[in-house]
Amino acid sequence: MRLRVVPARTGAQWVREGLRLFFKQPLAFAGLFFVFMAVTQVLGLVPVVGNFVGLALVPAFTVGMMTAARHVEAGRFPMPAVLLKAFRDSPAKTRAILLLGVLYAAALFAIMLVASDDGKLSELIAAKQGQITEETMKDPAMQEAVRSAMRNMLLASILYLPVSILFFHSPALVHWYGVPVVRSLFFSAVAVLRNMGAFFVYFMGWTMVGMTASLVLLMVSGMLGSMAIATAGLLPISLVVASMVMASLWPTFRDCFDTGEEQPANELAA
Repeated sequence: MRLRVVPARTGAQWVREGLRLFFKQPLAFAGLFFVFMAVTQVLGLVPVVGNFVGLALVPAFTVGMMTAARHVEAGRFPMPAVLLKAFRDSPAKTRAILLLGVLYAAALFAIMLVASDDGKLSELIAAKQGQITEETMKDPAMQEAVRSAMRNMLLASILYLPVSILFFHSPALVHWYGVPVVRSLFFSAVAVLRNMGAFFVYFMGWTMVGMTASLVLLMVSGMLGSMAIATAGLLPISLVVASMVMASLWPTFRDCFDTGEEQPANELAA
C-alpha cells in the first residue's frame, strides 16, 4: 500500500463527488444516516454505557457509509444491511473495528471530560424559561456563562482535531485491508497531514455547503415571514449535509492510498 499525495484542488473534487453520489441516491444516504442516528439515540437511553457504545459504533458506521457510496457509484441501491458491513467479514476484522471504536469513544469521552461545560449556561437559560432577551444577555452571569461555554467549545474543537486526523482513514484501512489498529491510526494521520492542502480545501468546501444551505433556509423563512420554518428546518438540513459529507468519504480514501487494486475485493459484497 502506497500513500498518494494529491494537489490541494483535489479537496474540491472530493466535495463535488460527495454531492454527486448523494444526489444519485439522496433518500438512501439520508435514510442510512437517519438509521444510525436513531440507533445512537436509543443507545443513549441506556444508563452509563449507552453513549459510549454509540460512539464506539462510529468506525463501523463509517465503513457502512463508504460501502454505500461504492454501491451507488457502481449503480446499485445501498440497502440498510450495508451499515453492518464491518461486522460481516472475518471475526478478526470485526474485533479490530470494535477495538478501533472503543479507542474512538474513549478519546471523545476524554475530550468531553477536559472541555466539559459546568452547566451554568443551561441552568440560566432554564431559569429564564428559554426566553433570551436583550436584558437577559446584559446579565453579567449570563455573559460569563456564554464566554465559558464558547471557551469550552473552542477547546473541544482543538482537542478533536488530532482525533479526527487519526481516525479519518483508519476504519477503511482496518476493514478492507486488514491493517492493524495502531498502524491504521498512524497511516491515517500521515495521509491527512501529507495531503493537508487538499483536506483544508475539503473542509472549507463542506463549510461553504453548510453555510449556503443554512442561508437558503433563512431566506425562505424570511420570504414566508416565519422564523419557525428556519427553526424546524435546521435539524433536517444538518442531517442532509452530514449525509453528503459521509458520501464523500470513499473518494478521499481512494485518492489517498494506492493499494494496487481498483477497489477493495470485498467492498461490494452483500
